[in-house]
Amino acid sequence: FQRCVGMDALNSLHSTTFEMDEKHGTKYHKSLLEFIKMVQHENLVIGGAMTDVKGDRSKGPAEQEDPDLFLRIVDRDDKGVYISGAKAHQTGCINSHWMIVMPAVRLTEADKDYAVVGAIPVDAPGITYIYGRQSCDTRSMEPGDMDQGNSQFSGQEAMVIFDRAFIPNELIFMDGEYEFVSMLIERFTCYHRRSYVCKTGVGDVLIGAAASIADYNGVPNVSHIKDKLVEMTHLNESIYGTGIASSYQSQKMKSGVWQNDEMLANVCKHNVTRFPYQIGRFAQDIAGGLMVTLPSEAEFRSPETGPLLKKYLKGRKGVDVENKMRVLRLTENMTMGRNAVGYLTESMHG
Repeated sequence: FQRCVGMDALNSLHSTTFEMDEKHGTKYHKSLLEFIKMVQHENLVIGGAMTDVKGDRSKGPAEQEDPDLFLRIVDRDDKGVYISGAKAHQTGCINSHWMIVMPAVRLTEADKDYAVVGAIPVDAPGITYIYGRQSCDTRSMEPGDMDQGNSQFSGQEAMVIFDRAFIPNELIFMDGEYEFVSMLIERFTCYHRRSYVCKTGVGDVLIGAAASIADYNGVPNVSHIKDKLVEMTHLNESIYGTGIASSYQSQKMKSGVWQNDEMLANVCKHNVTRFPYQIGRFAQDIAGGLMVTLPSEAEFRSPETGPLLKKYLKGRKGVDVENKMRVLRLTENMTMGRNAVGYLTESMHG
């Protein structure tokens, strides 16, 4: 399962806590290193809880009518702090082991209570998950697996509500140092925007699906089909190339970790906001209208309608109709169904 957000949080905190300690004499960096040792020893998956629900976007956290629209410290004692608020779009939070909560926007002195970073188990008291809704998600509850498009893998997101959830002192990595929030966010997003080369792996699958359906339909060598597959590959590898270049031009930070190149990371992300949509458009073009008008697997298995579908959905000689249906469902799944959440919308807003 994905580990990118948690690893990006650990790397950005590694350098930021080091520089916070350097300025303020705090012990955040040592606490972080002890936490990382535990994570590595136990092979834990960490969710990075950064995105607040934000409320009125024209106002800062302390200016909101409801102060809980950004995660904040609401109480403290000698053992730690209590936090309340919500984090949105938390992909994979339910099947992670821990979360690292972080601020999402630049903060001022008036926002000091919102300048909190800490690690918390996903099943800690005071945490509630409200599961997200996805296109075509009820297909997972139907018999068979063809209509799901990708029966073995899928995504899930949730909104996470914190109601006086507790973080002990040894797991706090920022507590009021609002002037370091921008540094943390910029370093985190630099790592994370580079890590969006993961979309090129998904793109490879979609390009393969498009090439397969062209072959099933008997037109793999038609010039305009080949041109579209070439363009899909060009767009996909352009994303990959900027991500690799960003890593290649990394610089060593004071703390000892390496920070990838910011400009190239942002170019990578800019490509990711555009190219998957274009790749998806080409895939839908090559797949044809049957991608969205295809009858269900139940019809395919039916003794009454199944033989009709096997007769009328034939492609070139030697192609199994079920394979053709599965590739069409996969293309639908990735460009407008359940996995389009991760491939398209997350590419835009992640």
